[in-house]
Amino acid sequence: MTIHIVLVAPKMPSNTGNIIRLCANSGAQLHLVKPLGFELDDKKLRRAGLDYHEYAHLQVHDDWSVAKQALQDADCHTITALTTKLSKPFYDYDFGGQETAESGSEFSGNNVAMVFGSETAGLADDIREDIGADNWLRLPMLADSRSLNLSNSVAICLYEVWRQQGFSGDEGRSIGYETLTVYDPK
Repeated sequence: MTIHIVLVAPKMPSNTGNIIRLCANSGAQLHLVKPLGFELDDKKLRRAGLDYHEYAHLQVHDDWSVAKQALQDADCHTITALTTKLSKPFYDYDFGGQETAESGSEFSGNNVAMVFGSETAGLADDIREDIGADNWLRLPMLADSRSLNLSNSVAICLYEVWRQQGFSGDEGRSIGYETLTVYDPK
């Protein structure tokens, strides 16, 4: 299974840079749908993504119809829209992470795409309609809250879907910090 993250008209380079890093570290495919609120060589984008750009699978599409076709070409059968409008809870959605009887640990299912709107406008009505109301999802929030930060929302959703897939590809090792040092003021 492959997880596809689709950002439609993202505005903030720092959010997109964080998401590039997230996708590079999880193996997710990232799709950016124009118009972008920044240039791909923006300093803030590079700074937030650090040196992960070369490890991320990134495609840029001219519009939603081109992005949707790319998802279909990538054998992506599950496409969801993350939106606060008339949607059902994200955690009630089954992303197809079913254990197979033979292995007990391998997960089967289809490729998954999660589509997110811009930080300022959310996801356009026509894109939500195209995806279909049965696939409109929202993250839980307090009643008076408007929205979560885009890169935080993507991280929460990506890791839940990846968890449902059994963290496929994770080998229990990573390059980086070997130990965690906790500050003890004593």
